[in-house]
Amino acid sequence: MNRNTLRKSRKSSKLAGNHPTKAWPLWLVPAIVGVATWVAFLPVLWNGFVEWDDYENLLNNPHYRGLGWAQLRWMFTTFHLGPYQPLSWLTFGVDYLLWGMNPVGYHLTSITLHAANAVFFYFICRRLLIAALLLADNEQSWRLTLSAAFAALFFAVHPLRVESVAWATERRDVVSGILFLWTIHCYLRANSDPSDPASSRRWMTAALVVFVLTLLSKAIAMTLPVVLLILDIFPLRRLEWDPRRWFDSTARGVLREKIPFMIVATPFALLALLGQQRASALMSLETHEIDSRLAQAFFGAAFYLWKTLVPLKLSPLYEMPPHWTPWNSTILAGVAAAMVLTVTLTIFRNRWPASLACWLSYIVILAPVLGLVQAGPQLVAERYSYLSCLTWAVLAGGAAFYLTDHSSRNPRWRAYGAAAAGTVILFVLGAVTWKQTQIWRDTGTLWRHVLTLDPRSGVAHYNLGRFLARQGNHADAIMHYVEAIKVRPDDADAHNNFRTPDMVLRSSR
Repeated sequence: MNRNTLRKSRKSSKLAGNHPTKAWPLWLVPAIVGVATWVAFLPVLWNGFVEWDDYENLLNNPHYRGLGWAQLRWMFTTFHLGPYQPLSWLTFGVDYLLWGMNPVGYHLTSITLHAANAVFFYFICRRLLIAALLLADNEQSWRLTLSAAFAALFFAVHPLRVESVAWATERRDVVSGILFLWTIHCYLRANSDPSDPASSRRWMTAALVVFVLTLLSKAIAMTLPVVLLILDIFPLRRLEWDPRRWFDSTARGVLREKIPFMIVATPFALLALLGQQRASALMSLETHEIDSRLAQAFFGAAFYLWKTLVPLKLSPLYEMPPHWTPWNSTILAGVAAAMVLTVTLTIFRNRWPASLACWLSYIVILAPVLGLVQAGPQLVAERYSYLSCLTWAVLAGGAAFYLTDHSSRNPRWRAYGAAAAGTVILFVLGAVTWKQTQIWRDTGTLWRHVLTLDPRSGVAHYNLGRFLARQGNHADAIMHYVEAIKVRPDDADAHNNFRTPDMVLRSSR
């Protein structure tokens, strides 16, 4: 860039209200993001382990306790309860060495990792916004800084994150999250300076290595190569929307970059499927037919977006009804919303490229857990939003950048009003998150909350009955076993425990 161009860029930057924030230490805003995230999740430290896989994974499982050869071999070879997640087990092994079986230490690790994800995401948002908005001289603008901070906090303190952070078993979400973000960071760095191919190769190699680590923490990251391809379209603009134009020499090079990522992802996808088969968690096509799976997938795509916008009546379990039909009005509304949004964003892809890129990335990340391959009793689950809804946070940051413009075209009060509205939104989200963390206080609190929202949840009745039987409250335990049997008459576990409520015959489901 020559001096005249640089001078014009600085002038336009000032007109747009993008004054440099040199007086702000570079660490101040990300530090605020990390601390605010920590504070929002502080009540988690008073929570215990809950009888929703925590007992089977942690309290009754001696195999992960330590970092000796026996423990490491178990971590890297087990499909315990289904998932293949050796790096997540590794963090539990460290927790055991530091804290023993004190749940406070395990929750402390999860909160800290989540806060680290928030800080890391702040820096990635800056890079994405710079690329999307074609900013050159504005890297230190207050608008860019605050927009990236808003995006990071919108992700981090949103109530949909509670399940991934407050549930000890879901450690894999926060572990895979930081590695997922690290992979994207390396990929963005690899494409930041095309004039230095040696540096690009180093960063691309680093991205591939970190991607392997991501897969070792949670297999859902298998979709990341497709996300990188979407980033190549927008905001990196290395590819066009039309796939027919991906076959010239330059575009073929971009596609070839993804081949090693796809090769690495394939065996982990197979391992994930094998783990669910070993855990007997997969539903057969006879039980859950293809039309039901497709309807579930469309509904799930609309559900997580809706809960991002309106995070009310959140539950640890959205149980699939025993006689579930895709022709339910709620399901049909979700299907229609997902289809209309897809068609609309595709039509306006040149006008709103960021919206379509975010929507496609969101769908791609969600794809393995949308129900096409159904495992478990849930119709949808809030933990599946941890990685997928990063895209909506980036879009929220872009909206914040646009709304805080106070150039000659836009009055200053609009920018201040947008900043005030953003602050209120984050405060409300943080307050709801603070309250939501407390439903994970103990097993009884957890399942009573589920039943408050869904009195017909057979899984909740069964697990609350088990909890009450452990407490010696056999009368109430029998009542909940009866309710579980009413919902699912073929539930053998509920029948067995109903006959002998003082005995724990099966693990929680």
